[in-house]
Amino acid sequence: MAKVLRPIGHEDRLSIVDHLDELRSRLIVCGIALAIAFAACFYFNHALLKVLNRALPETRQNNANHISGLTRDQVNASRDLSALAKDFQGLAGSPNLSQRDRQLLASAAAHAQATSKALPQSTPKRLPITIGVGEPFTTTLTVAAYFALLFALPVLIYEGYAFVIPALNPEERRIALPVMAVAPLLFLTGVAFAYLVVLPPAVHFLQGYNSENFDILVQAKTYYSFEILTMLGIGLAFQLPLGLLALQRMGAINARTLTKNWRYATVIIAVIAAAMPGADPVTTALEMLPLVLLYLASIVMLKIADRRAAARAASEMSESFGDGLDPT
Repeated sequence: MAKVLRPIGHEDRLSIVDHLDELRSRLIVCGIALAIAFAACFYFNHALLKVLNRALPETRQNNANHISGLTRDQVNASRDLSALAKDFQGLAGSPNLSQRDRQLLASAAAHAQATSKALPQSTPKRLPITIGVGEPFTTTLTVAAYFALLFALPVLIYEGYAFVIPALNPEERRIALPVMAVAPLLFLTGVAFAYLVVLPPAVHFLQGYNSENFDILVQAKTYYSFEILTMLGIGLAFQLPLGLLALQRMGAINARTLTKNWRYATVIIAVIAAAMPGADPVTTALEMLPLVLLYLASIVMLKIADRRAAARAASEMSESFGDGLDPT
């Protein structure tokens, strides 16, 4: 169990059977982590579904759905009755009325207030619909599985890192450790950006476009798939700086390459954004903006890396001269 919780040393020598045994142990740990996360997500599925439903707009009175219009009317009636109760209460305190009239007005105020509280106080959120007997259950399982994968991601990344790290030398390990730490942070940042910035305006635009001509109903399976795939796609797209840094380490590109070809990069980013879920102009623009900013940040990062590489090469050359070696 100890070797499952910590990486094996670089100097350790294992047979193929030992490697397969270690891989099996780490896969078991990943499976247990996923099972625990899935059980917790399924238990709290109501809260998770409310989180995903946050981007849905409110019900519209001009929608052909009569229930939505009736709900809006109930909200307005609740407010009117509350105002009427205050008026009755004010009249009930008038000294110019008889005791019986004041009692009747106070009773009317109480009834109006009670009726107002029985009606909806705000316009409810539109809820997605399900088609078929088993769709509510299967959709809940799917949502719980996606969230379980997200919550178990740190354990999965660590187990993968711990299995691979013994094959790396100290220099490669020095590079791999920051990458393994930054990758999930960038992914979670992309997921949060998609949830907070991209999805609300995208869903409002798609659901509100030409809404006066359609009876708009949102199917749960399609809606949740759109949200999850959008968050997953943007989370993966936020790995752009790491990908460019890896190419720089391989000697394929440098900061000057990115600066020189920024026009082509912008076109490629636009194509990637258009290929993501929701190919409408609002969603595409919101998905494209952070990628452009990450590309610009990558240029700055690669410039710093190029300068460090040049300084390291100059230092090694000076040491060669100091040792009396001919660098040629």
